[in-house]
Amino acid sequence: MNLRELEYLVAVAQFKHFGKAATYCHVSQPALSMQLKKLEQELGVLLFERNNKQVLITKIGTQITMRARLILQQSADLKQFAKGEGDVFSGELRLGAFPTLAPYYLPKIVPKIALKFPKLKLLLVEEKTDILIKQLQKGELDCAFMALPVVVENLDYQHLFDDEFYLAVANTHKLAGQTEINLAELNHKNLLLLEDGHCMRQNALDICQLSGANEQQEFRATSLETLRQMVRVGGGITLMPKLAMQKNDGLHYIKFSHNPPVRRIALVWRKTTHKRQLFEKLIKLFIE
Repeated sequence: MNLRELEYLVAVAQFKHFGKAATYCHVSQPALSMQLKKLEQELGVLLFERNNKQVLITKIGTQITMRARLILQQSADLKQFAKGEGDVFSGELRLGAFPTLAPYYLPKIVPKIALKFPKLKLLLVEEKTDILIKQLQKGELDCAFMALPVVVENLDYQHLFDDEFYLAVANTHKLAGQTEINLAELNHKNLLLLEDGHCMRQNALDICQLSGANEQQEFRATSLETLRQMVRVGGGITLMPKLAMQKNDGLHYIKFSHNPPVRRIALVWRKTTHKRQLFEKLIKLFIE
């Protein structure tokens, strides 16, 4: 048994397809299938049910895959530990953030990290939450900023702060004269939202459910900046996190009164990481 076979196992479990798993692992499909057959023989169990239409993972295969992920994570952490010669305050720090946070929060905290830890080389990654989780689990990231809840096996987190939502309307909108608004006032109003895959979309849908608002079905934005421009030209109204609010952008931001909705931002890492001491220092830096 070797790590490469475990990587193949995890990839097939993820994609439920030998061809896609082989492409992901940069290996031919016959070679991948042969190695997994060898792994099954060595373990003495059937990991997958194979037919012409789909690949089904067996019950024991699911349990073994969970352990394989742990082994791969520990292997990645060991390599990083050795690369940094045991000094977690030097070397590379691969830090991820989701797209509706990264452009607004990273510029605030990256200079602080550089000043506090000059020996760290920051490698920044901006991806949607589901991709960040996979990269964390595979050891491709050390830690990432995510919106809670994050309930994923083998991942740990520390809540950092709450980012309050405001209602964003054009300066010419009839609501632009208000400085505060109650959630109930959104009842039956249509809101512009982000497309599927953004964690902030779920935040907005939760707020819609609480307030009785609806999603404007004709349009879904790929980014917060697209939402901003659509609202500015009178295309509708939306929710905007405080971190992303800008001055003189043609929008009027209205604060929610009485328990305003928020997104809860956390730093997330693998439970097996050897960099916990560094993360503890970073957390203190972030919440200062």
